[in-house]
Amino acid sequence: MGLTGLEIFKQLPKTNCKDCGQPTCLAFAMALASGKASLDQCPHVSDAAKEALDSASAPPIALVKVGTGEKAIDLGNETVLFRHDKRFEHMTGIAVSVCDTMSADEIAAKVDQINKLVFDRVGQVHSVNLVAVGNGSGDAGKFAEAVKVAAGKTEFPLVLMSEDPAAIEKALEIAAARKPLVCGANAANVEAMTNLAKKFDVPMVVRGADLNELAALVEKVVGMGFKQIVLDSGAREVNRVLADQTQIRRQALKRFRPFGYPTIAFADNEDPVQAVVDAGVYIAKYAAIVVIKSADPADVLPLITLRLNIYTDPQKPIAVEPKVYEIGNVTPDSPVYVTTNFSLTYFCVAGDVETSRVPGYILPVDTDGISVMTGWAAGKFTPEKITEMLQTSGIADKVRHRKVIIPGGVAVLSGKLQELSGWEVLVGPRESAGIASFLKQRWL
Repeated sequence: MGLTGLEIFKQLPKTNCKDCGQPTCLAFAMALASGKASLDQCPHVSDAAKEALDSASAPPIALVKVGTGEKAIDLGNETVLFRHDKRFEHMTGIAVSVCDTMSADEIAAKVDQINKLVFDRVGQVHSVNLVAVGNGSGDAGKFAEAVKVAAGKTEFPLVLMSEDPAAIEKALEIAAARKPLVCGANAANVEAMTNLAKKFDVPMVVRGADLNELAALVEKVVGMGFKQIVLDSGAREVNRVLADQTQIRRQALKRFRPFGYPTIAFADNEDPVQAVVDAGVYIAKYAAIVVIKSADPADVLPLITLRLNIYTDPQKPIAVEPKVYEIGNVTPDSPVYVTTNFSLTYFCVAGDVETSRVPGYILPVDTDGISVMTGWAAGKFTPEKITEMLQTSGIADKVRHRKVIIPGGVAVLSGKLQELSGWEVLVGPRESAGIASFLKQRWL
């Protein structure tokens, strides 16, 4: 893992000059250890110390980039085994595969399907990330043509899946500018593949028959001066992939350098349901890229949702923007609801307002993305903050009444809120599912 504050302190000049913004070198070292400062803030650190600290403080799993432009994907830079220890840095890239045994029209049609795998989840847009092209034919020419068709139909980065250096070279002559991921190198072709990856400056998958061989191959590749590496343990059975993924992450965090790279896994079960389950296991357990065959939204959406849940920062809940939201064809007489900007809370309220078939306005108060009861207990969902929202959001210009509906769980806020805001406060249901019946009794 990273260096402690005292270990960092030993490398610093110990002048206590305060040029870094900290009162002492020890305080600066502690800030560095906790990630609250960067080494370049110290103008007096020696080159030797800088080199030592940069190397020791680098993430245990290297950063590898695939693709170019807005669709490029970052892999690695992970620092923890369990998400709650800190957070996972980069979401698993989901790659959907095509094969050169398909006709050009079939490849183009499937890539079109892949391009449409875009979903709106809790107000955020998510999609798959890569298109993987397989060399199932074993023919270098067919593979190059398949890569050409895929590259011409999508902006997603490519994964070039062939163990034939000649086929990879032909494909790279077409797609190298897109910075595809070459997949890949093994014991039989490692030198040829590494030379191609260096020549075209693209990242490369290294596959071993087992973890011991994988470590040896990585050391050989690094010895050739190449470090844009993605690891494939060679396992394909789910239980073995799970064990290998876990072991690679554990050893990487212990600074075993051959395993200090992101990984790739293949969910290629012929049963599409089982393939989705397998892919879910790999997403949950550390795969930086998961390759699947299906472009069916029904298969991909569960993986997108699972990935979103796992890779959400546990210290920073997903939140919506605090502003006026209009649900349905609102009028100046439509009801006004107040809730928090925790995304799950907002979308529950929005869905139940829509279900009630009574158009309404929703004002999510900024509570740093926490729920109603948690926000109230933490002093972030208060009469003062709700009043500020009513006064600054512009809702007063949109309605001619002065009535606001608050969640029933925080009825205790109603008196103070009415006094501060001048709005009539209606205490709504404790759960948003009760909005429809509440409106019939208190509004309509």
